[in-house]
Amino acid sequence: MTDIIADLMRDEGLRFKPYKCSADKLTIGFGRNIEDIGITEEEAEMMLRNDVARVERELNKAYPWWIKCPETVRRAMVNMVYNLGINRFGSFKRMISCIQAGDYRGASVHALDSKWADQVGARATRIAQLIAEAKGN
Repeated sequence: MTDIIADLMRDEGLRFKPYKCSADKLTIGFGRNIEDIGITEEEAEMMLRNDVARVERELNKAYPWWIKCPETVRRAMVNMVYNLGINRFGSFKRMISCIQAGDYRGASVHALDSKWADQVGARATRIAQLIAEAKGN
C-alpha cells in the first residue's frame, strides 16, 4: 500500500490551498475532491485541533502573559483569535489591557462593545461570559 501512496503523492502533487482541478472540481491536498467527497468528521476535528494549536502559538508569541490567565479567559481568547485572526484580535486593545490587568469584568464589557459582537451575536455573549466568570481584580 505504501507504493500506491507514493505514486499518488507524486502524481497528484501537494496543494495547501483549494484549487480547481482539470475536471473543474474544488480540490485540496493530494488531489482530494472536496466538492464531491468533502471531509470526514475525523478529518474536520484533526484540522480543528491543528488550528487551535496554531492559535495558541500565535497567542504565545503576541501575548506571552496569556498563558497565566484563568482557564476560562484562555478559552475565550483562543475562541476569539480562531474567529478573528491574531491581527484583528489585537484591535481589541481595551479588552486586552483589562485582561492583562486581571479586570475580567471590564474586559467582558469591552468584548461586547464592538462591531464583532454585533456580527457574531450569541458567540460573543458566551465568550464575554467566560471572561467575566474568571477570578481577578
